Amino acid sequence: MSKQLLISDANILIDIKVAGLINEMFRLQYEYAVPGLLFEQELKQNHADLIAKGLRLLDLETSSIGQLDELGNKYKGISRFDLMALMLARTEQVPLLTGDRKLRQVCMIEEIEVRGTLWLIERMFTENFISVRQAEVAYQRMQDDGSRLPWDEVEKQLRRFGQ
Repeated sequence: MSKQLLISDANILIDIKVAGLINEMFRLQYEYAVPGLLFEQELKQNHADLIAKGLRLLDLETSSIGQLDELGNKYKGISRFDLMALMLARTEQVPLLTGDRKLRQVCMIEEIEVRGTLWLIERMFTENFISVRQAEVAYQRMQDDGSRLPWDEVEKQLRRFGQ
């Protein structure tokens, strides 16, 4: 059975790593990829081990570079690397993993499916890869690290897990 591909931005991978759940994330039935340039510039120095875990690096097709510039002009305040991830998700026709609010809004406008940290934690819990307690500890680590998750939604999710 082939795994569904998900394109990720850097912040999701960093949040999940801070949470101590990177091994569990890679146990899910998904394949994760990031743009090669994003990895080189934002992840390689502190998170090179993600490649050994199974993170794939994909490059944009040359024909997409012009579209990247158009998107950059159309949506101010979105990093070039985030726009590359969006373009890859569009090209591959797969969901984008991001917690960036502005990028999520652009994905809605561009009709690209978006998933985030809470969705990943939900999948890990549903697949019995983590317990309620592990989810609580993971979220606390992310909060202590300054992650900007929707904490009211986190609380609701944890209450659901505990039922």
